[in-house]
Amino acid sequence: MPVYPGISSEAFRHPLDQQAEQALRSVPGFDLVARRFVEFVYERPRQVFLLGNAIEVGPRQYSTLFQLFRECLRSLDISPEPTLFVSQSPMVNAYALGQDRPCVVLSTALLDLSDEAELKAVLAHELGHLKCGHSTLNQMASWAITAASGLAEMTFGLSSLISTGLILAFYEWLRKAELSADRAALLVMDDVKPVLQNMMKLAGGSSRYAHELSLEEFSRQSERYQNLDQDGINQVYKFLLYNNLSQGFFQTHPFTVERVHFLREWSESEDLRQIRAGNYRRAAEPTVNVEPPPSSSEAAPGEADVERLRREVADLQQKIDRIRRSRE
Repeated sequence: MPVYPGISSEAFRHPLDQQAEQALRSVPGFDLVARRFVEFVYERPRQVFLLGNAIEVGPRQYSTLFQLFRECLRSLDISPEPTLFVSQSPMVNAYALGQDRPCVVLSTALLDLSDEAELKAVLAHELGHLKCGHSTLNQMASWAITAASGLAEMTFGLSSLISTGLILAFYEWLRKAELSADRAALLVMDDVKPVLQNMMKLAGGSSRYAHELSLEEFSRQSERYQNLDQDGINQVYKFLLYNNLSQGFFQTHPFTVERVHFLREWSESEDLRQIRAGNYRRAAEPTVNVEPPPSSSEAAPGEADVERLRREVADLQQKIDRIRRSRE
């Protein structure tokens, strides 16, 4: 298994991910919301939920998964070690979250559908999100989605932020971030096949008929999808499928066949060859917390700020509860 000592996420981040994040961070008001709201509204409650309702993986709990997880951590040089959970769910899913207490979550349906190599590719993908610092922005996106459903005007002045295109910026970034995480999976696996195999299963895999699936045919399908862009109207359709503005529905991931195209392209690139040869950008220190530090002119939040934020969160929760009761 390849190991990349000291590797920086900038060594493998997809340019579209970098561009989309820069656009997102440039939206007025983003930093205020990101630094003062995320921890209390999303990260801490989710951590409590997982500890109470999922299985924490360790040497004596899902030991095979734990070993695969540790191998991925070592390969991408990630520390401190995040927590790994398995959650009971019929949906094939995996995600990473957290900044101060990062973790990765796998669904039981994913475990049942995937072999060990494919599970390792999934773990590497999710750790790629943490390595790139995607978790804070992911949590912000979850809040922004809630705000867009009608809660924006109730707190933090988010209604005005949404009108600037914050929601569109979030979803565009969410989709592009997946391309960087796919690259992390390829780095760990050192073989594009299990990563693409996993993508094919996510698109429409079946344990019963797995022997009838062809990765070669799925790759051809990916290229046919790319060729649709030769007709301008198809590009419009793609945009609308990703961003259903009339119904407020947005895709959080690129279409799977599109991810196949981008990853196959990078698997044959000079950039990847250089990384494999050990010629890559290195981080100052291995970490999963890569959020830019506050500037020297920005004062750290004090106890009064924290208490005010707690009151805001409690008030918001009360308003959400009232809305829910009114709809029942």
